[in-house]
Amino acid sequence: MLNRYPLWKYLLILVVLLTGLIYSLPNLFPQDPAVQVSSAQGDARIDERQVERIRSALEDADIAIKAMDAEEGRLLVRLEDDDDQLDARDRIAEILDEDFVVALNLAESTPSWLEGLSASPMTLGLDLRGGVHFLLEVDMAAALEQRLEVNASAMRETLRSERIRYRDTEIDDRTISMVFTNAEDRGQARSLISHEFPDFDYANEGEDRGARLVMTMTDQAVNELQDYAINQNLTTLRNRVNELGVAEPLVQRQGPDRIVVELPGVQDTTAAKRIVGATANLEFRLEARPDTPDNETQSFPFRNDESRSADLMRDVIITGDSVSSANHSFDENGRPQVNIDLDGTGGTLMNRATRTNIGRNMAVLFIEHKSRDRTVMEDGEPVVERETYTERGIISLATIQSALGNSFRITGLDSPTEAAELALLLRSGSLAAPIYFAQERTIGPSLGAENIERGLLSVQIGLLLVVAFMLVRYKVFGAFATVALGLNLTLLIAVMSMLGATLTLPGIAGIVLTLGMAVDANVLIFERIREELRTGLSVQQAIQAGYERAFTSIVDANITTLLVAVILFSIGTGPVKGFAVTLSIGILTSLFTALMVTRAMVNLTYGGKPVKKLWI
Repeated sequence: MLNRYPLWKYLLILVVLLTGLIYSLPNLFPQDPAVQVSSAQGDARIDERQVERIRSALEDADIAIKAMDAEEGRLLVRLEDDDDQLDARDRIAEILDEDFVVALNLAESTPSWLEGLSASPMTLGLDLRGGVHFLLEVDMAAALEQRLEVNASAMRETLRSERIRYRDTEIDDRTISMVFTNAEDRGQARSLISHEFPDFDYANEGEDRGARLVMTMTDQAVNELQDYAINQNLTTLRNRVNELGVAEPLVQRQGPDRIVVELPGVQDTTAAKRIVGATANLEFRLEARPDTPDNETQSFPFRNDESRSADLMRDVIITGDSVSSANHSFDENGRPQVNIDLDGTGGTLMNRATRTNIGRNMAVLFIEHKSRDRTVMEDGEPVVERETYTERGIISLATIQSALGNSFRITGLDSPTEAAELALLLRSGSLAAPIYFAQERTIGPSLGAENIERGLLSVQIGLLLVVAFMLVRYKVFGAFATVALGLNLTLLIAVMSMLGATLTLPGIAGIVLTLGMAVDANVLIFERIREELRTGLSVQQAIQAGYERAFTSIVDANITTLLVAVILFSIGTGPVKGFAVTLSIGILTSLFTALMVTRAMVNLTYGGKPVKKLWI
């Protein structure tokens, strides 16, 4: 019989539509403006007395509180009004000390029964939800100094392996200089080193006991190093942001030495800065023997006890760059630790160093580059200058019991939070050069609310125009198309919510475009049915022929658009990807609603019935 679906197909359509309805519902529950209070170091806890003080302070300021949720060592204060967020944050910050971080947040308000089904609202982009914007500056001078330190260490190891004596090593600007006991040793060293390190220009200075070999890095090598530092930092920052779980972040280069990072939905700038801007790295070094010359050793304090210190070899066994994976856990005594796996080269170097030094101590040196602002007077005016500095501290000094390989663990950490952050930084990769925050700003949700309101208005206007055209042009069939259009929008929102896709302003543009394209298939089908009726076919035959003969054209047209959307997603960034994702999902849901949902409604209305005239 023409125009009849089997029962299983009707049930399938019903299940898909009900699923779409359920998973689109969370988007009807807007997020609550909130203030989040959390520990700055991971150890401080908020007690009941502090909670009551916060409640009283906000009530005295006539700030309406919707709820106060305390969980997992943090306090989330939900507010009734967006305009109270900043005032509430400032008042809470006055009450608490520096052990706590007070930040703006947006709290989910999805009902528990929907959360039980793993239903959650769409993620909103920076232009809609707000978030944080960082402008980072890469310290190229520090990148050059780090590279020279590594090269100098490798040069010293090469000279020692060939038993060529040297007296001292100095690094200044772009040069490495080494002093030898005589010109003959200097000549042998130059001949040996120049083959292994071609990125330097070599020059001799002085004679006899003052024979000095000066190695200056070439301009080309410096430029290559700077490009490498920027690109490596971009990769590392993207990995860190992915570890944070931020949807559709923006991490891109700006100019010769700057990087822009945008994190949609993140209101806690302190936590974001701690992870994104951290320049922590590790160095593994042997402890110096008592008879080691002073020029080959360096003294460092212990990170958790600055009254203690140890003398370490200047040569580095490996750095955090050799770490392939890292995760945090607890040792047999319940203390935090980081489990580390090294790559092939790192494992070989570690095995070689520990195999020949069993019974000797090896230190794990924690290195962190920081900056601080200080005010100086210039021409009688106060000027804020940024001062950069580096902190180095030993977090572990243990005796080598046996040769180590690709896997081992680091202990001596202060807290589980520190262990987790160290594992994250090592897992995501170390920075090739220190970075400093040149600019930071929080984009409030008020701007996003205005954008959302205008975006929804554009969707509503587009939907109304399409509905009006379809009803006037195709009457009853236009009503079918209108219902399918609403279901298409519901499915589109549900799929984006289920996939965790991010909705941006370009994404809303993609939805508007989808609404216009969604009725294209119905227009083709309905016009084809009209043509078949004009050729003299019966109503049932015309409906059947209209859907079957328009199918190929519909699929071809949508596949072409889908391919374009895929290309946009693969080569685009940020807003372009948001538009491509929305458009791609919209094409798939449009095909389903146009070819199956409207056909089901037509079949239920006309299928198997004696119909003499169609209102189309």
